[in-house]
Amino acid sequence: MMYLNTLSDFLRDSFGEKLYRLSLSCADTCPNRDGTVGTGGCAFCAAGSGSFAQSCGTPVGEQIERAKAAVAQKFRGSRYIAYFQSYTSTYAVPARLESALLEAARRDDVAVVSVATRPDCLGAPVMEILTRAARVKPVWMELGVQTVHDETAAHLNRCYPASLFFSAAEQLAQAGLPVIAHLILGLPGETAAMMTQSVDAVCRAPVSGLKLALLHVLRGTPLEEAYHKGLVPYYSLDAYADLLCSLLPRVPASVVLHRLTGDGDRRLLLSPLWSADKKRVLNTLKRRFLEKNVVQGSFFQKTY
Repeated sequence: MMYLNTLSDFLRDSFGEKLYRLSLSCADTCPNRDGTVGTGGCAFCAAGSGSFAQSCGTPVGEQIERAKAAVAQKFRGSRYIAYFQSYTSTYAVPARLESALLEAARRDDVAVVSVATRPDCLGAPVMEILTRAARVKPVWMELGVQTVHDETAAHLNRCYPASLFFSAAEQLAQAGLPVIAHLILGLPGETAAMMTQSVDAVCRAPVSGLKLALLHVLRGTPLEEAYHKGLVPYYSLDAYADLLCSLLPRVPASVVLHRLTGDGDRRLLLSPLWSADKKRVLNTLKRRFLEKNVVQGSFFQKTY
């Protein structure tokens, strides 16, 4: 039975305790929303992928306190990951970005600052801000590549080539900023072989972590129209479990696995509806992984 370097194991080994992600905001748009490189945003994206995040118009300290209160029933720990999730965080006004990151990093209850962004929004001023924040607390960089296949990405309105992800990963790694790559499985037109190519290519890059998500169709996104026309593939839970069984053995132990499915906002979720039932999903994956001898059972200890 193979070993996967899970987030729960990594947090325990690195910080001595579990940490919970608090979804925060410091930006309110993206370059492919405001016309800089495109409009409309990525086809799958609702609310800048920050449906659960606090408002960027609220001071960061207040955002953190509100987010802590919202998860108080789930988490009894003392420290958190300040996750700047909404839109493209490094696309914020530089002064706002620096103020937000440093305010979060200087808090005793924040162990890590995590920054979601695009690889085309990492100019010299941004890199300087990130490295300054990293002198205070670890800064993780979350890059949404989604797929390494540019034809697929064009249909998603991603508005940058995959090659830019790889160069950005190199740039960030050289600056000592760990990279967490985001991939979406089940994109329209993608075969299992294409998804395997994405996993392999990303894991060859200098990434420290990997997030895998099944494609969610959410109301209010450009993808919704294609879904209603029957143009978006549908994975059953069993089929998705089988897909993961084929992909996870390809992830090296040096890459921390942060996520297996992802969560869509239940208020907006159109498909797959089974993904909203976390208990059923985890139980199904656990059973299938053990049947296939893919991963140790302890993988399913609750992670944050």
